[in-house]
Amino acid sequence: MKSVLDQIRPDNDQANTCPIRDVLDRIGDQWSLLVLATLDPGVKRFSQLEREIGDISKQMLSKTLRRLEQDGFVAREVHAEVPPRVEYRLTALGRSFLEPMRGLIRWAEANQAAIVAARRRA
Repeated sequence: MKSVLDQIRPDNDQANTCPIRDVLDRIGDQWSLLVLATLDPGVKRFSQLEREIGDISKQMLSKTLRRLEQDGFVAREVHAEVPPRVEYRLTALGRSFLEPMRGLIRWAEANQAAIVAARRRA
């Protein structure tokens, strides 16, 4: 069985296809996890996402949604109405990521105080 280090530091032939680096690079940014968590309850319009996330700019929300859609986590549906209505929802892939994401959130909540204390000591 590969060690954690072997999984995140592949040999040179696999550097471009390392699944851990590839996936974490995309979902590990500042906004992706918040967008995915906000879509957890169900379908949302852009303005709802913007309002619920709060401190994200329209440009950054748009960019994050495009990347999540490109990676298959989010589906975008445009309704032919005047004005057009655009809705976002998690795909099956996006939903499958929620449980590991919840685990990460639980770990962060349980360990944040220790991390902050360590930073103060450093």
